[in-house]
Amino acid sequence: MTFELFIARRIYSDNSEGEKRFSRPAVRIALAGIAIGIAVMIISLSVVFGFKREVAGKVIGFGSHIQLLSLTQSYEREMLPVLTNDSLLRIVKKFKEVDHVQAFATKMGILKTEEDFCGITFKGLSQEYDTAFLHESLIAGTMPRLNDGESSNELLISNKIARMLHLQVGSKVFAYFVSNESMRARRFKVCGIFETNMSEYDTSFAMTDIHTVRKLNNWDDDMSSGYEITIKDFSQLRDVTFQMAAKINKGLDRNGVTYGVFSIKELAPHTFSWLAVLDMNVVMIIILMICVSVFTVVSGLLIIMLERINMIGILKALGATNFSIRKVFMNFAIMLVGKGLIIGNIAGLLLCYVQNFFHLVRLDASIYYLSYVPVEINYLYILLINLGTILITSLVIFGSSYLVSISKPAKTMRWD
Repeated sequence: MTFELFIARRIYSDNSEGEKRFSRPAVRIALAGIAIGIAVMIISLSVVFGFKREVAGKVIGFGSHIQLLSLTQSYEREMLPVLTNDSLLRIVKKFKEVDHVQAFATKMGILKTEEDFCGITFKGLSQEYDTAFLHESLIAGTMPRLNDGESSNELLISNKIARMLHLQVGSKVFAYFVSNESMRARRFKVCGIFETNMSEYDTSFAMTDIHTVRKLNNWDDDMSSGYEITIKDFSQLRDVTFQMAAKINKGLDRNGVTYGVFSIKELAPHTFSWLAVLDMNVVMIIILMICVSVFTVVSGLLIIMLERINMIGILKALGATNFSIRKVFMNFAIMLVGKGLIIGNIAGLLLCYVQNFFHLVRLDASIYYLSYVPVEINYLYILLINLGTILITSLVIFGSSYLVSISKPAKTMRWD
């Protein structure tokens, strides 16, 4: 053990009775500041990651990562269908980043009961449609039957629409569709009820099979509203969308329809812009917490140095160099920061795990889209936060310890 480390450990563990040590409260405050700061940073980062994952997952659950859509309107101001045949499918699947492709069809209509009515988009799901997200959101009943080539007349509606129209699983409801100055009616059976707490989707969509929607649109079996495309790596979304658009956009099919490729960030810009704001919020929190940690450590270190000024004078008189004495207080500060980091990491991770498993902190789902505060622990970012805190506090501590070198042995030994 070096001389400097030995002295630093004695100062750190000094609990001598009968002496008034003003440094003790300062050290405790500094320790608490570091621990609270690192815990707040870990919790903030985990909550933001969890919130972004859950909200983005709901938006992607409704629309996948990329959509291939028609850009050509009919004289009724509805989008003309995309020819979702093997030739177009082969073009899409040539991209190695593509993981899954599914066709869908939509039709605007009105759901009406004796008590009320609401306008809604009927979304037809193909047999290969990935229904994992809808199954997770299902609160009653079952999914519509997605049989190949057969209409089921089954309807999956949201809980909000069910309450609005006083419907439940097994209820029969009429839907009305206006087309070319005529109106058609079709009776559906409510097979299930889902809830995602995303009001713009829950109040706008009802799910059925794609064959029902194709018949309502008078489309052939190879016609759909488009393809929903899932890619393997969401971080590559922008590049894959650009490459796919360069290959598909502005091309005409045999019906003279122009296609366009859009990422989910382009189709739901308000949601992803809101999520991007959260990144700035967490950056500001991290900066503030690091500043608090640095301030408390430096304050505690300066108080310790002033309280030990006689000791500094004696060490200098005995031949200790300024750098050697600076190392004493730097070692002391490192011990303080290290203990604070350990306590803060344990507290932050423990609170994150408790919230992740028990969902103790609840939210208003109508405002935040979620009924509880989500948490996603990212150990890489937590490690970077710790390293950043250590680096910044070390630099500040090194600069603060320079005050030792300006003290004079003859004066400091007479300090009372």
